[in-house]
Amino acid sequence: MDYNKPYDRIDRVNNQILDILGNIIVKYIDLSYLGFVTFTKVDVSRDLRIAKVYYSVLNQKLSNDQLNIELNKLRKPFKKYLGPELTMKHTPDLRFYFDDTYEYTEYVSSLIKKLDKSDN
Repeated sequence: MDYNKPYDRIDRVNNQILDILGNIIVKYIDLSYLGFVTFTKVDVSRDLRIAKVYYSVLNQKLSNDQLNIELNKLRKPFKKYLGPELTMKHTPDLRFYFDDTYEYTEYVSSLIKKLDKSDN
């Protein structure tokens, strides 16, 4: 095993897929009818067959459930554009999930502010 690389293969594949998906929504697939969609994280399974793609949306025009449905309808076109760009034998199947990290951090921040107010 080559230990000179900064991280393992799965991390490199995750970063590569995330970068390619970002380019795909700029060049090929218009998602503006959903809002401003950004892909935040990719988790590829150890066998490299399934990729969980997490996204967030600014200026959201649909509910979270509807967004999930709409993005998962576009799995085949994303895979079509992703395949030629990847340096792998197989293109992983994409599954899209809403990334609620922002909402969670806002919730925790509001709890901390409430604690600070109660201490005063």
